Amino acid sequence: MIRILFIVSLTLLYTSSFAQLSKVEKKVAASVDSHHAEAIKFLEQVVNINSGSMNFEGVYKVGQLFKAKFDALGFATKWIDGKPFGRAGHLVAEHKGKGKTLLLIGHLDTVFELTSPFQQYKMLNDSIASGPGVGDMKGGDVVIIQSLIALQEAGLLKDINIIVVMTGDEELSGHPLELARYDLIEAAKAADIAIGFEDGSGNPKTAVASRRSSSGWQLNITGNAAHSSQIFTDKVGAGAIYEAARILNDFYEVLSKVPNLTFNPGLILGGNTVEHDEKMNGGNAYGKGNIVSKNVLVTGDIRAISPEQLAKTQIIMKEIVAKHLPATQAEITFNVGYPPLAPTKGNYQLLKMFDQASKDLGYGSVVAVNPRDAGAADISFTAAYVDMALDGLGLGSSGGHTVNELANLNTLKMQAKRAAVLIHRLASAPVKTNSDR
Repeated sequence: MIRILFIVSLTLLYTSSFAQLSKVEKKVAASVDSHHAEAIKFLEQVVNINSGSMNFEGVYKVGQLFKAKFDALGFATKWIDGKPFGRAGHLVAEHKGKGKTLLLIGHLDTVFELTSPFQQYKMLNDSIASGPGVGDMKGGDVVIIQSLIALQEAGLLKDINIIVVMTGDEELSGHPLELARYDLIEAAKAADIAIGFEDGSGNPKTAVASRRSSSGWQLNITGNAAHSSQIFTDKVGAGAIYEAARILNDFYEVLSKVPNLTFNPGLILGGNTVEHDEKMNGGNAYGKGNIVSKNVLVTGDIRAISPEQLAKTQIIMKEIVAKHLPATQAEITFNVGYPPLAPTKGNYQLLKMFDQASKDLGYGSVVAVNPRDAGAADISFTAAYVDMALDGLGLGSSGGHTVNELANLNTLKMQAKRAAVLIHRLASAPVKTNSDR
């Protein structure tokens, strides 16, 4: 059964009253309704083009279709070549207005490469569609377009400063990351407010006010290779595998109960010799029961709710690693990954405004997603630069990153109306962010 994901189509999408909308906001909502059929047709078109992160031609082709939409709306558009960071590239579109600058974020790529059996858009009933990226996040990209069309038709877009960045490698980031996210970060520096159109938890009754970080760590441990009969002697010591076990257990004992923090050892290789294939996230190890282990390698990730939590966790992990069992040595290194989107006052103020727009449209309230239920996303790169950020304004969806990915097309209207009203209100009224950034 098509997951009762959409709880009887989100309880018939709440109601449809516009009692709290201004005259021009009612015009915005009506515009979204009038263009719904063409929006669905466009969504089908872009979903049927494979744009797996490593299908550079497909990502570019999808990007050019969105570029044409922004061009028609009067945006200045450019394609950022991804060759320096080993990916297809990004689409950047900018509209000059006045007042605050809003950054709208999407991505063009999906997890489904050309080798995937999941390639086609398909209607499962009158409102549920299946297809690669229909929820994550081509549906969200179409929400951006529909909200901007509605603002233009209501005569509001001409006065709004907007930058749109649609990355081409959100699902598999290019390297080095500082180059892959350079244009997004530069856009964030120029913006006051960031809004992301990922599908979040998949439930449009929620939005994402905070996301945890996603970065990696690697643990390298050495011991003294010797006959197993000599283990625990002063000369031979405990061996690398015992030291790895101590470190990992101490990580668990000290840090596993910290709220909103996770750290996962995803790969471990240990024995007398270790060969790590970093590109394939695998490797080989050789050892015998009668040889004290000489080498261990462990790789994993960390997800933290704030930069402070991440920094503190790394310090504690280093302190644990530094203790050492007899005759062993260990070192831990950390790589740069996706930063956290911390739960700031500004973000929650933006959520409050989105919630009010939703209520005024007759769609009911919106609450924050538990950060444990929201993975890393591009909006996190804006956290250090904007006063407010909110993500999860994409379609109601389920089954993301699997061949069971579904989206509720009825939520496209709802999300486009909510986004358009929010953008209008942000652009037209002074906003005190009370940000604690």
